[in-house]
Amino acid sequence: MIKSIETLKNIWNIEDLRKRILITILFVAIYRFGSYVVLPGINPDMLSKLHEQTSEGLLALLNMFSGGAFSNASIFALGIMPYISASIVIQLLAIAVPYFQKLQREGESGRRKINQYTRILTIIILVFQAPSYLINLKMQAGPALNASLDWTFFIITSTIILAAGSMFVLWLGERITDKGIGNGISLIIMVGIIARLPQAFSGEFVSRLASPGAGGIIMFLIELVCLLAVIAAAIMLVQGVRKIPVQYAKRIVGNKQYGGARQYIPLKVNAANVMPIIFAQAIMFIPITIVGFSNAEEAGGITRALIDHTSFLYNVIFAILILLFTYFYTAITINPNQMAEDMKRNNGFIPGIKPGKPTADYIDTVMSRITLPGSIFLAIIAILPAFAGIFGVQDAFAQFFGGTSLLILVGVVLDTLQQIESHLLMRHYDGLLSTGRIKGRSANVAAY
Repeated sequence: MIKSIETLKNIWNIEDLRKRILITILFVAIYRFGSYVVLPGINPDMLSKLHEQTSEGLLALLNMFSGGAFSNASIFALGIMPYISASIVIQLLAIAVPYFQKLQREGESGRRKINQYTRILTIIILVFQAPSYLINLKMQAGPALNASLDWTFFIITSTIILAAGSMFVLWLGERITDKGIGNGISLIIMVGIIARLPQAFSGEFVSRLASPGAGGIIMFLIELVCLLAVIAAAIMLVQGVRKIPVQYAKRIVGNKQYGGARQYIPLKVNAANVMPIIFAQAIMFIPITIVGFSNAEEAGGITRALIDHTSFLYNVIFAILILLFTYFYTAITINPNQMAEDMKRNNGFIPGIKPGKPTADYIDTVMSRITLPGSIFLAIIAILPAFAGIFGVQDAFAQFFGGTSLLILVGVVLDTLQQIESHLLMRHYDGLLSTGRIKGRSANVAAY
């Protein structure tokens, strides 16, 4: 406890770090305030049907990422997800289109152009997504709209407001990255997720105490222990790396010696992060979307199993898709040939491995070996919410037992803590931990 208080004092004593944390808190507060500002012409007290619609399925995921702004019909209802979608599309284009591949190799100027294209694509997505959201809002919560409103005027003005709200959220995220602490976009997503935690926590606690056969406080404490164990497992998955040693040849220039250092390439066990889960969820939402146009209650057989996220068939297919997408996304993001070429150009080599193609083959073999256990572990983490639901945990609280939300929370928190620790160590203060370290604290890493 004394160590924690001393660390907080050290953080406060560093003026730059203090300003960054305060700026981050301010921008996050603005974002949370905006998530409760309702679109003009809508009565927020009559959105109960929209709240019910966003309690499960794809809309529940979107609502969680927006911190409840989606179900509140807020000006930030679409949140940061259109930008995330645009980023994924641009990332895939960088693999298939030579022009985007060239931009990636141009350094800072190429990165600026890619960011510009991403923003333009975000606006295009918003132009289509905002009217869809408003049409769904009219269908689900028609009485909430002011009867005197002209629908054409409302949909045009509200589309502009929603698009501006999403771009403002993007601006907030970029300002957090530049002026605050942590990755702003990721931090905004994390805040949206964690904003749902108190309500889910209290709902689960009340349900365990209110129901005679629910297990009471003992069962609730067991759930908390299980949640902590899952969080620890997720941290291991996010932090796990396979270090490949790299030796650089010595060069004598004048009276100085360059190179000769032994570094390493950290290959992540889960290089794909949460993307396989997002891709797999998008595919698994197709059956419920199709059935939703008729009646989910009348579905039977395989269709019934595919729209039930707790069914055996659903989770088996979901896990297989995650395994496949993990290999796919890792293959398109990790380029062993480029890494081997960069090492050769910088007079680096892996001890015992010849430069060039043998090095690329070696890196590819190592990645294939660590991707298999990483993908299996990721699939287990992804289907844990379904098991939590089977054991009687409420859906809202079960979402924190695994899946996209947990991995995002763990990844963003670790990244933010790492940045805070870097500021502390740079000013010769002790880090956040008295023993051990956060990955990347003082590592000598070969950057590829």
